[in-house]
Formats: sequence, structure tokens, C-alpha cells
Amino acid sequence: MAQHQIPKPPKGPGGRGPLAPYGLPGHLAGFVEALRAKGLPVGPAETVDAGRVITHLDLLDRAVLREGLACALVRRATHRPIFDDLFDLWFPAAVGAKVTPDAKFDVPRTPDGDIDVPALRDLLAEILASDSMDLQDDLDSLVTIIVDELGAYRSINGESYSAYQAMQSVAPDVVMKKVLDGLLKPPADAPENSEAPEPFAEEIAKRNAAELVSRLRGSIERETRRRVAERLGKEKVTSYAVPKVAEQVDFLRASDDDLAALRRTVAPLARLLATRLAARRKRYRTGAIDIRRTMRKSMTTGGVPIDLVLHTPRPARPELVVLCDMSGSVAGFSNFTLQLVHALREQFSRVRVFAFIDTTDEVTNFLDAGSELGVAVSRMIREARLITYDGHSDYGHALGTFVEKFGDALTSRSSLLILGDGRTNYRDPNLAALAHMVTLAKHAHWLNPEPARQWATGDSAAEAYRQLIPMHECRTAEHLAAVVARLLPV
Repeated sequence: MAQHQIPKPPKGPGGRGPLAPYGLPGHLAGFVEALRAKGLPVGPAETVDAGRVITHLDLLDRAVLREGLACALVRRATHRPIFDDLFDLWFPAAVGAKVTPDAKFDVPRTPDGDIDVPALRDLLAEILASDSMDLQDDLDSLVTIIVDELGAYRSINGESYSAYQAMQSVAPDVVMKKVLDGLLKPPADAPENSEAPEPFAEEIAKRNAAELVSRLRGSIERETRRRVAERLGKEKVTSYAVPKVAEQVDFLRASDDDLAALRRTVAPLARLLATRLAARRKRYRTGAIDIRRTMRKSMTTGGVPIDLVLHTPRPARPELVVLCDMSGSVAGFSNFTLQLVHALREQFSRVRVFAFIDTTDEVTNFLDAGSELGVAVSRMIREARLITYDGHSDYGHALGTFVEKFGDALTSRSSLLILGDGRTNYRDPNLAALAHMVTLAKHAHWLNPEPARQWATGDSAAEAYRQLIPMHECRTAEHLAAVVARLLPV
């Protein structure tokens, strides 16, 4: 019996990677799938909209195509950088080395034909410091040559490209100094006895120079990803070179850049949660059905409950008491959650915040309405009494300190929220103190940034604490939003 082989998809230009099996629609579907894999909320409706958009655009104009697809597929401004990174991989500017016949400059070279690196740095600084409308185009043209010649290297799998190697050759610190000198240089027609630049002008120039060099770095990284994707495939490069959306980054693994991106999501997340809370309060404003009084009133209609009697609603904004671990292992999680609570403070009649490392102190005064939270947290760790012994987490002593000094903060109207991983460094977990706190509060919940499978490992007392208080896994901002939206009292 003859064996029928499934034909392979045709190769792209120059034999570089297979074409999408269903043409442009299949390519667009692959792009949408990549967006979903990185956490962007792209559904069937947005995908259909994107398909309609590209039927009305010039596909050879990448700038227009990029903006058209972004309008259809991106819902949040914080997701735009990830969309741009994936767009550059799925809709590359070129295949292979870019050809730039109309370049405005020649790359400086040595007599041997190699790139003259010191002269290249001068040229880069000149381009970056110029106030040109075509700055990005000029930069991309030069970056193509930089990556092709300075970023190329031989590996066991053949030729590849390294953004790190290209940046090391360019020496961004040297380029930044040259750019700064160019920005601070007085105009050619300035008088010889002109005064030195104002101090604030120098600071502005430093920030502009840093931003320009950051653009250079970004251009080199994009070009490197494009060239590597041609050899390894865009799917593989996407898996390690394009980050997930900030909301899906694990708090305990987040870098400084991830935490900065998370901070930008606090305001929209707080608005969403506040809207949900307001809707829930409105729903409860009419009161639930009073079964007893309804059945009694139905006696006048032969036992048929025609007129429903409702409970009299007693709307009141609850009090919130937050107890958070500020030790290094969970500081990022606690900081982000405090920002969220800080943004939601108007939804509560009173918010009191307590922090601890190995002892507990109230830090509410550091978080007043006009404070910037990053500065407030720094002051909190520096000035509040959070460390008594060795600075390692001691949940047992912290809980005991809270009950002893601040137990009156919990009342029958309080909602208690504890933030931490429950790792006690093998010290007494003081379960009795936690049990007492739970009995004092109307609601009590523990948010833990560690995976649930690790709650009973090592020095973690989370499993023991979970027997006394509902504990919720909150590893990412998405987890946190879902939990807080469900737990917010009405």
C-alpha cells in the first residue's frame, strides 16, 4: 500500500523558514496566538477585527500596519511594548541584512576593511545628538551594520548574533558621554564669553542622553532578535526574548523592570476593582428578601407571597487592617499590594497598615493620601521599628507583637488582610496569636505569593496557618486582582 506523505509548507524568501500554511490569515492567527501566550487578552472578536483591518491597509507600510493591528488587538497601554516586540518578529522589516542604498553616511572603516570602532562611536554620538526628524531611520540603518559585523559570532550550530557582543563593542557608556558633550556644546554662533549652562540644563541633557542611548540599545536588541529568529524560528525566539505581560510576572521572580511595569498597572487595576465594589454595593443596597416577614404578609393572600418584604439595608464602608511582611523575600509582593490598597483607600472607612520583619510596627502615617508610595516604603523600612533581633522573618514574634500592642485595631467591623509567605526561619509560628486575631476580625484572609505546593516545605508554616485562616495563592498581579475582587467586603 502506497504511503501518502503530507506536503511540507513552502519555504519563505531565500529558504528562511516555512511560510504560514494558510497564507496571510494563517500568519495573522499565529501572531494572535503568540500575543495570547504572552498574556494579552485577545479574543475571537479582536482577531476578526484585525483581519478586517488588514484588508484596508497597505501591507508594505509597516508603520501603518503596526498601528492598525495595535488598534484592533491591544486593550491596555501597558501591553503595547510586548505587542511591538512580537510585531517585529512576525512582520520583520527585512529578510537577512537590510539594504540601505540611500544611507546618509558611510560607516568608518580601517585600511583592512574592518569597522573603525572609535570612529563609529563618534558617528553614533553625532547621530543621536542631532535634532533630526529621521533619527530612528538613520539609527536603524547603522544598527543593521553593527549587528551584522560586530554582533555576529560562530556557534556550534552555525552563525548567530549577540546583542550583548554588539553593545560591548559599541561601549554605550562611552557613547553616552559623547552624546552628553554634544548636547551641552554651545551653538556655533554663540559668543565666546557665553555663560556655562544652567544646572537644570545639565540634568536635562543627562536624561536626554540616557534616553537616546536607550533607543540605541533597543534598536540593537530588535535587530538581533530579527536576525536570530530567521535562523532559529520566531516561535523559539519569542519563548525566551519576549517577556510576559506585567500582570503575569511572578512576584517572587520579578526584576526591577518587572516591578516598575507592575507599578504602572496599579491605577487601572484599582479603578477596575473600585468599580466592581461599587456595583456590588449598589446591588446590595435594596436588601435581601426577608423570608419570615414575607411569609407572614402572605397570610392575607391565602399563603401566596405576592408582595416581597426586604431586609432594611445597613450600608457601611468597612475598616481594613493590613499586616504585611517587608522582608526581602516578599518585599516586591508586599509593595505592590500596598500600592493597590493605597489606591483603594477611599473604598474603606478606615485603613490601618502594619508592617513587620521580625517585629511589628504601625506604618499608616507613612502612607497618607499625598505620599508617593516608593518614598513612603523606603522611609517605612528606615524609620519604623520593624527589626528587633537579626532582621530575619519571625512571624511568631511579629504576630505576638501585633496582639500585644495593636490588638485594639481589630473590631467586629474590621477586615484583616495578611501579606506574606509564612516562612518563619524555623521559629515558633505562634498559632495562638493568629487564632486570636481571626476571632477579633469580622473577615480575615491571608495572601501568599508562594505556590501552594510549597506551603508545607522547608521552614514554611503556611500549612499550619492555613488551618486557622483562609489562605490564597497570589503569585501574580492577575491572581491578586481576582482574589481581592472576590474578597473585598461590601
